[in-house]
Amino acid sequence: MSESFRRPPHQPKGRQTDPGSRAEVAALLDARSLRRDLLIEHLHAIQDRWGRLATRHLAALAELMRLPMAEVYEVATFYAHFDVVEDDAEPAPVTVRVCDSLSCCLAGGNQLRRQLTASAPDGVRIVGAPCMGRCDHGPAVMVGRNAIAPATAENILALATEARTEAAPFPYPNLVSYSLQGGYQLLRACLDGRRSPDEVIRILTQSGLRGLGGAGFPTGQKWRAVRSQPGPRLLAVNADEGEPGTFKDRFYLETEPHRFLEGMLIAAWAVEAEAIYIYLRDEYPHLQAMLRKEIDALQGCGLADRPIHLHRGAGAYVCGEESAMLESIEGKRGLPRHRPPYVAEKGLFGRPTLVNNVETLYWVREIVERGPDWLRSHGRNGRQGLRSFSVSGRVRDPGVKLAPAGITVRELIDEFCGGMAEDHTLAAYLPGGASGGFLPASLADVPLDFGTIEAHGGFIGSAAIIVLSDKDDLRAAAVNLARFFADESCGQCTPCRVGSARAAAMLAEGDWDERRLADLTQVMRDASICGLGQAAPNVWASLFRHFPEAVR
Repeated sequence: MSESFRRPPHQPKGRQTDPGSRAEVAALLDARSLRRDLLIEHLHAIQDRWGRLATRHLAALAELMRLPMAEVYEVATFYAHFDVVEDDAEPAPVTVRVCDSLSCCLAGGNQLRRQLTASAPDGVRIVGAPCMGRCDHGPAVMVGRNAIAPATAENILALATEARTEAAPFPYPNLVSYSLQGGYQLLRACLDGRRSPDEVIRILTQSGLRGLGGAGFPTGQKWRAVRSQPGPRLLAVNADEGEPGTFKDRFYLETEPHRFLEGMLIAAWAVEAEAIYIYLRDEYPHLQAMLRKEIDALQGCGLADRPIHLHRGAGAYVCGEESAMLESIEGKRGLPRHRPPYVAEKGLFGRPTLVNNVETLYWVREIVERGPDWLRSHGRNGRQGLRSFSVSGRVRDPGVKLAPAGITVRELIDEFCGGMAEDHTLAAYLPGGASGGFLPASLADVPLDFGTIEAHGGFIGSAAIIVLSDKDDLRAAAVNLARFFADESCGQCTPCRVGSARAAAMLAEGDWDERRLADLTQVMRDASICGLGQAAPNVWASLFRHFPEAVR
């Protein structure tokens, strides 16, 4: 190499940290640990303080944590809720995020966003955002960290101009009130030796409880598999319900958080997990504050006998996939892992890890106290159990509906939702949120449960029911969902990254070429690493199958 191309020895490589930025970040983090897995938590702290992630602060953080700047930058730019800007860029003091998921669009979200964009004063930025978990009260909006649903232009602009951007407190049953109603007696019996792990796992197995985050794996079998692995073991709780149309975990955390926390502690005891990690989506700041307070109370009275770490997501739907969630907890980009090995064998930090979602753990106490026959005594149409349906769209009374497994969507709407909304007639529904596929009204009497919908090209997943009527444009709904998957693809594998983007573009342009879309479908389903790329084609494939008149 010629000497003329060599860097002068006095000129350091890469972006340099200025002393002022380093001092600012060091003072902000103060006594916090600089462990690698806390990178995302520290990025949140910087953005909360300055309203953005300036590259000078990213360089300072990289130096303090002894990480390459490229590694810090790639994590910061992976997540939707981080605003990475050049040093001299000044974002608006207040950011208003308007949900553009299907349920909120049905409730007028697009019109609200246009209205806000036209009337927002200086200093207020209006942006679109994926599902916020408030589909039953759409359109949903976040003003900074303050969630509003249903939202109007008037109340949003009032909050924005007053700079009221912090999450508002809310009433919930605390540790004392839950304990007075018999709470934590089962956990105490477990800790005292009056219950054994084998007994609890046997009851859960016999009850037929399955994972309620979407995959539906038998809970008792999962617990036993993790317990059989050599220690040390960990428990990771998936509270990152990002599937459009899903909000049941938020509902249970708002209404009975300690029933979930007790189930979580019993699970950790049963598999002998040394520590617990809760991964909570960033769209639930009020739950973040509540859980921190109640976990402190549990640790203060000795009921939490192992460390509990509460991690804050940063806006990535793919982190609902268990291995991507574990990567994010470790402070990395949320890229799904190749399997095997499975997370029960090699999960968080390389240790055997039990992963359960909020609702699964919520039911542990009830099932163990009542016995396995209690859960099996519920059900319809030959199915057994209970399901928490997140119902949104064109119904009179949307919300979380606890109903028998196997109920049909027609029965669910009529008996639990007050019927269809006025002047609306059922035309289609999504049985499992964005990835569940469209089913026609002619299939409104199919039982809703694991294994009952697959024959029709869909699946129930987390039981997010989005109801559409004869007044809705199914093509526009498909474009909305296809864009969601294209935006949320992590980009790790080519079939999903390219396939989802190409399909979204084709649908938006009106190029509904069935043969080309079928080719994309096959490649994405066969070769994508995780469920995002495998399930995204349900959006257009289901329309070709059940609504041929809509795609011509």
